[in-house]
Amino acid sequence: MTKPAIFSIPVHRAFADAFVAGLIARFADGALGLAEGLILLPSNRARGAVQAAFVRAGGKGLLMPRLAVIGDADLDESVGLMLDAIDDDPIPPAIDPLRRRLLLAELIERHTPDGEAPIRGAAAFQLADGLARVIDQLHYEEVRPAALVDLDLGAFASHWQASLGRLRLLVDHWPGVLARTGSIDRAERRGRLLDRVAAGWRGAPPARFTVAAGITTAAPAIARLLRTVADLERGMVVLPGLDRAMAAQEWDALGPTRPDPENPARPLETHPQYHLKLLLDRMNASRDEVIEWDATSDFDGTEARTPFVSLLFAPADYTAKWQAAGDLSAATAGLSGAVFADDGQEAQGIALLMREAVETPGRTAALVTPDRALAERVAAALARWGLSVDDSAGQPLSRTPPGALLLLLAELAADFDPVALVSLLGHPLVRKGEQRTAWLDHVRRLDLILREPGLRPGWDGVSARITERAADPKARGHGPATQLRPWWDEVAAALGAALAPFAAGPTPPAVLLAALQDALEWLTGDAVWAGPAGRMLAGLFDQWALARGDGPALVDPADFPAMLGQLLAQASVRPPYGGHPRLFIWGLLEARLQRADRMILGGLDEGRWPAATQPDPWLAPGIRRLLGLPAPERQQGMAAHDFAGALGGREIVVTRAERSGGDPAVASRFWLRLAALAGDLPEPRPGGVPLTRLAAGLDVPPGDPQPAPRPAPRPPAADRPRKISVTAVDRLARDPFAYYANQMLGLSALDPLSAAPDPRWRGTRVHKLFEHWVRGGATAEGFETELAALAADPALDALDRAFWLPRIEPALRWAAAQVAEAEGRKPVGVEMRGERTADGVTLHGKADRIDRDAEGRLAIVDYKSGGAPSAKAAFDKLDNQLGLLGLIAQTGGIEGVAAAPVAALEYWSLRPDRRADGAGKISRTYGLRSGLKSVEEAIGHAADALTDLAGRFLLGDAPFVPGEAAGYGEYDQLMRRDEWFGRGEGER
Repeated sequence: MTKPAIFSIPVHRAFADAFVAGLIARFADGALGLAEGLILLPSNRARGAVQAAFVRAGGKGLLMPRLAVIGDADLDESVGLMLDAIDDDPIPPAIDPLRRRLLLAELIERHTPDGEAPIRGAAAFQLADGLARVIDQLHYEEVRPAALVDLDLGAFASHWQASLGRLRLLVDHWPGVLARTGSIDRAERRGRLLDRVAAGWRGAPPARFTVAAGITTAAPAIARLLRTVADLERGMVVLPGLDRAMAAQEWDALGPTRPDPENPARPLETHPQYHLKLLLDRMNASRDEVIEWDATSDFDGTEARTPFVSLLFAPADYTAKWQAAGDLSAATAGLSGAVFADDGQEAQGIALLMREAVETPGRTAALVTPDRALAERVAAALARWGLSVDDSAGQPLSRTPPGALLLLLAELAADFDPVALVSLLGHPLVRKGEQRTAWLDHVRRLDLILREPGLRPGWDGVSARITERAADPKARGHGPATQLRPWWDEVAAALGAALAPFAAGPTPPAVLLAALQDALEWLTGDAVWAGPAGRMLAGLFDQWALARGDGPALVDPADFPAMLGQLLAQASVRPPYGGHPRLFIWGLLEARLQRADRMILGGLDEGRWPAATQPDPWLAPGIRRLLGLPAPERQQGMAAHDFAGALGGREIVVTRAERSGGDPAVASRFWLRLAALAGDLPEPRPGGVPLTRLAAGLDVPPGDPQPAPRPAPRPPAADRPRKISVTAVDRLARDPFAYYANQMLGLSALDPLSAAPDPRWRGTRVHKLFEHWVRGGATAEGFETELAALAADPALDALDRAFWLPRIEPALRWAAAQVAEAEGRKPVGVEMRGERTADGVTLHGKADRIDRDAEGRLAIVDYKSGGAPSAKAAFDKLDNQLGLLGLIAQTGGIEGVAAAPVAALEYWSLRPDRRADGAGKISRTYGLRSGLKSVEEAIGHAADALTDLAGRFLLGDAPFVPGEAAGYGEYDQLMRRDEWFGRGEGER
């Protein structure tokens, strides 16, 4: 019996180009020699790599063989190229992946083992994805589902026994579900198709040459097909990177490929050669039968790299050979590495290397990484130089504009939130075209109006806020609110009606999806369905519609965004071609069979490359071993094989970051092996400068930094305000620059969207309570009404209801008692405004409450929901508010209050005092123990402060310098405080 025709291309050779060169040498006999052949490849990406290699090698042109992909689940078209009689006995179609997931989720919800809690909604949908993988793995490995019933799990934890119990229930019911749909699992269908092809070729070998190239999947059906190809008269199997020189004892140390009761040792599935050993064993072939592919290419690396890679990945028991490795300079020539401070600098450094490579005519460069975040950063860094690069691994649909818009809409529908609302309405796809400018004007107005705390929840809360602002000419945001009403009414009516099913409780998922589709089309028209991402999103809607109600009958709308997010995150959108023709970003699948002049292997941190092992929610590792399923660690072995293959290039740069995502990172096991064997790798030096230094300094301006001086704006006296409020006087006294920025530049900090009640809102709400109470007669019944209204205020969140309200209530009752029990002193009014003009400057202000005593004198009260200002601040002329209000009042400047002497200036602090059963405190800025001894002295002191400040800053030309004693505030960045604060005058 002849040996099977099995070949291997060493890692130092560029697989696709060397493979194509060998085929041309063997079969390019005449114009149609190659065209008669058939090449089996593992994936569509591999097919693209081989096609590109044929183009490079074609010279004046040639007719390529037919290329068929056998790694995909839906194989009809590819198999049709191999076996024309496939329709004689058709195999049932494969079930649609989304429909299968919906049906499995329904089974998970319906079937609950005794004593277990039912699983519903998004949790069932997520578990259905894991269950689908288990079913596929059972088919791939040809393990009978009945084997689940025969397992003895006495040694396993109870939760694994419960998981397997649920799994057994589902496996019992799943065949019946498939039978009703008239379909089968995709993995089962692939196995049947491959077996049919293998049987057909064994019975009637094809006359054309047939080659299986680059296939490393060790599924039994694929192994049988590869063995059939290898046995054909004109058939060949070409493996990538089989280590033919590996010592026999090391090869044996990789462990058994089949369960052996006498040898319970676990296989070394993390080794890059293990899956190839498993494949050969399932092909009934030995490593000794594998022949080295004799063709080479212009893209091959140094021949010494292959034994170096073999030594690098020696099993742990054999790494002592490293000490006798000898001179490795030939093997490590062209190999360099860089360790960056963080993954941001790593992306910058990789982009610099790629930019440098492309400056040489004809030179190519590729980043190979499984880290999609790193790939995106590198693409963004290259864009700054006008270099566009295609990321062939694609982008999750959830990260594309159409996918992000759908998720925003779903989250808003499930749980109304102002942040989601503004993000949704401002999305780039919404009202795309001529209408967008006017639309965005309304969105910006809405954004400003929604930024204050106290917004009531839901669509009605937004409408109420707009109505409140539009009805009050003095309210903040009054102008934008008056322009928003018609537009907002249209938006609320359209979206509210479209998304109404989300407010109806548990609902069929198809109804929720239809609601989202209606809302999307109202917002965007056809723009959401345009482009590759839009077409993929439309396909997802179509797949769900074709499911015809399969899956859970009802879904909690709150779970639906998570379900959509899982689907969109698993769908990858690959960009259309159009990037730079000599720059590439490849995932591990894309890099397996192709090579660039400069290969950059990025993200070599543990958890990034290799990726962290994801636990199986259904089967424990021990259960997987009992069933004969691959351990999760086998994926790390595949990643190691990809790394080993990429290391074979002529010029290799490996990179990692000391911090990733803001957290310390641990070097990848691959990096540590490389450093242990090859020592410290030289750092790339573009232009003679170390790469890490270039990356770190890329955004640093040249020369020594020049700190900004302390600002001192000095506008002309004619441009300065002649009107000032009592609170603005205190701001001017404490921080003149803050006054300048607020009053003259018109700048103020914006509240965050969806802001929770903050101290300012709480203080305003307390003022409102006392205002309504006093205006209503200050009765006991009226106070209870106002207190109940505060407790029922929809703007209060759960924390305020649980903590702030119970703490403030005793202080509010104390303040009400002080008003009711005051002898001879009655409130004159609340929220009373007044002003006074003197020396060309108008002072204005508002008193929280003004009382009159039995002698006709006035008492001015200011509520503080926190602590009151100190008497020292008043003496230092930093707190002048009450004194200036007293100045206005005693001269008759308060509306509706005749001029009268002022007898008291009081702060009523509502900060609960535990020692007084939660009562507040009345404090004054004057008294025997204060610097100011009387009301008259306090008023005069504040008047002097106003005269001084107005003379210097409003009537004079004094610069508005920042106040060093003001503390950190909202204008620190504007004044560049960190650059000058704390520096000596000579340094400023």
